[in-house]
Amino acid sequence: MASTVRIPLADGPADGESVNVELDSNNRPPLTHHHLGPEGLADAQIYELESVGDEYCYRWRGPAV
Repeated sequence: MASTVRIPLADGPADGESVNVELDSNNRPPLTHHHLGPEGLADAQIYELESVGDEYCYRWRGPAV
């Protein structure tokens, strides 16, 4: 079973929320997170992984479309 970690979202429409993500074989989370909006993929926002010391966060980069 793969390990998971909870990572906060920073900036953008989901600021202050957090998501559970699965770690890869190197114990790293995915480089991006597509946060679905009320209209699903049509309203998705892209968050990019950043390291903050020993922690991670996903920082908002903009809409997916």
